[in-house]
Amino acid sequence: MKLHKRTWAEIDLDRLRINYEKYRSLIGGDTEIMCVVKASCYGHSDRAAAPFLHDTLGVRSYAVSNIDEAIRLREMGITGDILILGYTSPDDADELVKFDIIQTITDLPYAKELDKAAKGLVRCHAAVDTGMTRIGFRGSAENIADEVSAAAQLPHLRIEGAFTHYSSADSLETEDCEYTKAQTDKFFAAAELIKKSVPLKKVHCLNSAGGLLHYDKRSQYARLGIILYGLKPDRALTLPEEIQPVMSLRSTVAQVKEVEAGTAVSYGRTYITDRPTRIATIACGYADGYPRALSNKGEVLIHGVRCPIIGRVCMDQFMCDVTDVNGTNEVRGTNPVRSTNEVCAGDTVTLIGEENGERITADDIAELTGTIGYEVVCSVSERVPRAAVENGEVKGVFLL
Repeated sequence: MKLHKRTWAEIDLDRLRINYEKYRSLIGGDTEIMCVVKASCYGHSDRAAAPFLHDTLGVRSYAVSNIDEAIRLREMGITGDILILGYTSPDDADELVKFDIIQTITDLPYAKELDKAAKGLVRCHAAVDTGMTRIGFRGSAENIADEVSAAAQLPHLRIEGAFTHYSSADSLETEDCEYTKAQTDKFFAAAELIKKSVPLKKVHCLNSAGGLLHYDKRSQYARLGIILYGLKPDRALTLPEEIQPVMSLRSTVAQVKEVEAGTAVSYGRTYITDRPTRIATIACGYADGYPRALSNKGEVLIHGVRCPIIGRVCMDQFMCDVTDVNGTNEVRGTNPVRSTNEVCAGDTVTLIGEENGERITADDIAELTGTIGYEVVCSVSERVPRAAVENGEVKGVFLL
């Protein structure tokens, strides 16, 4: 696939390696990393990132959201364990067997339905709800152990592991830390009881933040998610400086125009120029996943200068004020010469990323739009190509 210069994302594989290796160095040596590659690697493209994790970094344990994501990995040649963290219809039980995928079981009724539908042996991990109140076996540790043990007696299920998920591990507030500890204690109490009748191979509770802030050597996996891609589990956290964002989002100047004071810009005339203004139209919009909520308050980088977005972000384009970017054109003889700062059609625009010492992160955009960095990168749409870059060279271009 050719990379057309309109709007594209650059996926920095060197940073992906650094983030993985740094996290590996920060957690206990007895804990294996399970890379969370759901939602096409949090919007970074599983086709760009997963083969690198597998072939170059040697990762052999992965977590995904659903069976389609799991099968995509297998079709890419990804070997090792793949755990589906969410629901799979019992109708797809034979696909789980065919592709050797581990399915999460959430309660005894679901386990029975999955067993009834399967013709072969389905590998499973039991989700234990210790306080997230999302999915998983609930109740006392004893009740959880009894139900998981009952599920393990079903002829077509092989329960190999158990896990829980933290709700507040990314917070260092006293009450949240106490809640996380209570979740941990309940999980391992249940796990020890389960082990009396079920030979669990893996028990795990650590997510990205859990591994950094609440490490427990009893967790045999650390499920490395958002930090793998260089973003914060919570904006209030400070990550090790080596961990850097993997995705940069770039676009292109489509047109530059000079307008007078009092000119209305974009839909709804929500912005009126208050001076003679030089406006650049950028070839990106909310259909590319760039938030409409950045209208009249976001910024982009052009030639390393922060340029404010003016007017509403449109489906495929938006405008920004580049008046203060432009230097004075030099004149050599009778010929004007473009200033090094002059913005022209075809110039590259940085929406997320770094340029000449300035930086805009997905977390910055999340703060402006009232969401989280996870959503910002996951929302970059499928029509935006992802260019996998290693050692400064494009190794491949992929769509989600």
